[in-house]
Amino acid sequence: MEHIVTVRDAVTAFADFMEPTNAELDAIEREMSVILADVDLLDAQIITLDRAPTELDARRIRRARRRALAARVALVNRGCDASLPGGAA
Repeated sequence: MEHIVTVRDAVTAFADFMEPTNAELDAIEREMSVILADVDLLDAQIITLDRAPTELDARRIRRARRRALAARVALVNRGCDASLPGGAA
């Protein structure tokens, strides 16, 4: 007879190591504007999944796409001003 055991101990045994580091949390915070802009773009695209897009929908998607691109450009431009870890320039 095989015993059924839970895998809870195996999964939670590494919980301390699975937490994001402070550096990872800082990176997420820096990229939050890009993340939110991408979510807005996805929302605009999801609205049009079950129907033909209207002119308003098309404008909404174009605006969201421009905001997402602008957020990415701003992130890259901010990254150029900061020094890279490890002495890379």
